[in-house]
Amino acid sequence: MANIPTPHITAKAGDFARTVFMPGDPLRSKFIAQTYLENPVLVNNTRGVQGYTGTYKGKRVSVMASGMGMPSIGIYSYELYNFYGVENIIRVGTAGGIGDNVKLRDVVMGMSAYTNSSYGRQFFDGNVAPCCSFALLEAAVAAARRMGIEPNVGALYSSDIFYDEAGGAGKLKNLGVLAVEMEAAALYLNAARAGKNALAICTISDHIFTGEALPAEDRQTTFTQMMEIALEIA
Repeated sequence: MANIPTPHITAKAGDFARTVFMPGDPLRSKFIAQTYLENPVLVNNTRGVQGYTGTYKGKRVSVMASGMGMPSIGIYSYELYNFYGVENIIRVGTAGGIGDNVKLRDVVMGMSAYTNSSYGRQFFDGNVAPCCSFALLEAAVAAARRMGIEPNVGALYSSDIFYDEAGGAGKLKNLGVLAVEMEAAALYLNAARAGKNALAICTISDHIFTGEALPAEDRQTTFTQMMEIALEIA
């Protein structure tokens, strides 16, 4: 294909499976590949963004990091959808709790993604409403319940700002938003534009209002429930 390799992904045509799991952290990508995939092959390591393809229960799947923020996942998901023939991207990342009904280590699934980003302006000069693939969401909820996990399903807040002096999360709490993260809205918009599928499954790593937080190592290697849910719907 004329568009590959790209400046960001040096994999060859056919190196990625139809379904790609996408954590933000390259080390979490490596952890998923080494822990769950049979015969994982490193297909991308450009800029240290590790991508692997292997099999899980006989299904060919891939995992590649997105980096942090909507500009980063916007690039990687665009290229995977439009140049590498990927059909499904499932974000498996961390999120900060907003709602009183979520606590540390809870699994949340983003049915929609509110955002303060201007990413969607390229598609429509107004307000856009990024939503996940219902088919992926329905399958993920069913898989979680089979595993004895009751996920929290609702709106995420995809923010461009990590250290947010405007206090946006507090305003969105009153609208029932579950958690804040930094990638889902751009992923959902790219999927919609490409006619593909996307879902964000996140684990609560800290809580904006209680001040509770888990260390970086826990976030990298112990948030396995979201990974296993994603693997079951590949």
